[in-house]
Amino acid sequence: MKVRTGFIFLSFLTLSLTGLTYLFWQPVLWSLTVTAPIILLGFYDLTQKRQTILRNFPVLGHFRYMLEAIRPEIMQYFVETDTQGRPINRMFRSLIYQRAKDVTDTVPFGTQMDVYRSGYEWMDHSMYAIDEAKIDTKPRIAVGGKHCTQPYSASLLNVSAMSYGSLSKNAVLALNKGAKIGNFAQNTGEGSISPFHLEPQGDLIWQIGTGYFGCRTKEGAFCPDSFAKKANLDSVRMIEIKISQGAKPGHGGILPAAKNTPEIAAIRDVEPHVDVHSPPSHSAFSNPTELIEFISLLRERSNGKPVGFKLCIGKKYEFIDICKAMIATGITPDFITIDGGEGGTGAAPVEFSNSLGVPLRDGLAFAYDTLVGFGLKDEIKLIASGKIFTGFHIARALALGADMVSCARAMMMAIGCIQALECNTNSCPVGVATQNKSLMSGLDVNDKSVRVANFHRKTLKSFTELIAASGLSSPDQLDRKHINRRIGMNLIKKYDEIFPYTKQDALL
Repeated sequence: MKVRTGFIFLSFLTLSLTGLTYLFWQPVLWSLTVTAPIILLGFYDLTQKRQTILRNFPVLGHFRYMLEAIRPEIMQYFVETDTQGRPINRMFRSLIYQRAKDVTDTVPFGTQMDVYRSGYEWMDHSMYAIDEAKIDTKPRIAVGGKHCTQPYSASLLNVSAMSYGSLSKNAVLALNKGAKIGNFAQNTGEGSISPFHLEPQGDLIWQIGTGYFGCRTKEGAFCPDSFAKKANLDSVRMIEIKISQGAKPGHGGILPAAKNTPEIAAIRDVEPHVDVHSPPSHSAFSNPTELIEFISLLRERSNGKPVGFKLCIGKKYEFIDICKAMIATGITPDFITIDGGEGGTGAAPVEFSNSLGVPLRDGLAFAYDTLVGFGLKDEIKLIASGKIFTGFHIARALALGADMVSCARAMMMAIGCIQALECNTNSCPVGVATQNKSLMSGLDVNDKSVRVANFHRKTLKSFTELIAASGLSSPDQLDRKHINRRIGMNLIKKYDEIFPYTKQDALL
């Protein structure tokens, strides 16, 4: 029995039994002094909209918040660990919640990190810090090269790829409505464009994966006509070809028949109630030149909208070959998204998640240097994706060569994700990563969309504050010399020493 339905049933059963018992034993009314407050609290939980846990688990959900309230005092007894037994830092998760709820996000007692551990990183500040009021807190990035006729002015921070199907209807609605409020974009993920992406009218980056969902023939091949129909929707501002994702690069997926409902099947252009496979690679191209030609085709059929591709760096010579194809054909993508091997997903083989794919910082520096070496960077914007949580993470990515960033995990937390790790079981307790209608109904779209916009606004503000403290007047002044990394107790290196720059046109 569903928790909410069960609570309502037990409440009416308790009141009914109390009333019947009163006919024979009048002192039973004293029991209402205990049960009535619990019942009233439960009905309040069911009607409030700010906390999904309480809507889905009335009364019982309060025990979670009680433990959360005393967590700092009992942390030494209840230490979260990852699958390898290593402690997980809770700081970022708490920070995201605070910013999403628009409450104070400052901390007492100074730094919460061991500044002498290997791997600790920091920015250089300036004696001549700039007043942050003089810096644009909502910087925009123009995406669109020489072949693009409908360039897009993008936010510095956007929602990374998450499909409808992996996310619930309410989660998609909340993210897109938040993007509309904050004037940034939501990546659809490879599950195509659903009605819930379109309803709030927020900007979209339409991602096309190996299954070509939403633009495929019955046999699973790419269909230019159905692509053109969706690509020219007003909400679609950019088109992204997904070659690989960091969490499971080179691995296809499967939509099981049990989850392939008529609604999802219609959105993805597949037959309902059958297993649907996403191949590990694309059928529309099989070499760098064909990829570049495919980009040109999508740009043409979308009437000049920005087109790019997303990948996790693997074999470096393959990326170099793509750059050579750009030189040979004279055709360039408008953007490239670099996903790190540390990126997340709802379900991935452990070996793929832990041991495949170049991490973001290494992949991003390599991609930037390769584009510069081939004289291509001016035409192409770089987007960084992979555990972007804070203003410092944005600054670090931009210092390595990114023009803008996107994040998925933090946006999920902004709409209520508590990392219950039930993404692959369809039983997410906060209604984010589930198709269970009872659980997803607890996620209030209006409340959570504001939290998404809050997180976006406050994170960009924190980034702006870092830039100002460094004495820089704009994000494009960031470079690798501004970021430091402790290599050992007595050794510190700047990023330009760890990732030396490649000279312009050096690879031509």
